Amino acid sequence: MAENRFYATGRRKTAVARVWIKPGAGNIEVNKRTVEEYFGGGFIRHKIEKPFATTETQEQYDVFATLKGGGKNAQAEALRHGISRALLEVNPEYRLTLKKTGLLTRDPRAKERKKYGQKGARAKFQFSKR
Repeated sequence: MAENRFYATGRRKTAVARVWIKPGAGNIEVNKRTVEEYFGGGFIRHKIEKPFATTETQEQYDVFATLKGGGKNAQAEALRHGISRALLEVNPEYRLTLKKTGLLTRDPRAKERKKYGQKGARAKFQFSKR
């Protein structure tokens, strides 16, 4: 069974997705729950399935993933990144189509650290002349 499973890691902000895909019916399981149970309904399923849509492999692979860290949106984007990288393991010819849509690029944006003597990363304490 382990021979036809493909593994990849996806990241976004502080969220990390460990993703395994194998040939199947298109089921997506996240932390031993369905996508709808884990994320709720809405646009997130469309965001997660984008790598399959661009490579035209919808409902050909089952996805098993464990997600840690970050918020729900960052976790969804980390999962999408992991699925994209796992599809590369399946077939390296998908590289060009995934790269053109920007699915292989790890989004480097993260929260800037708070500086000492300031209210936040950029915000300063209010200055009082008197």
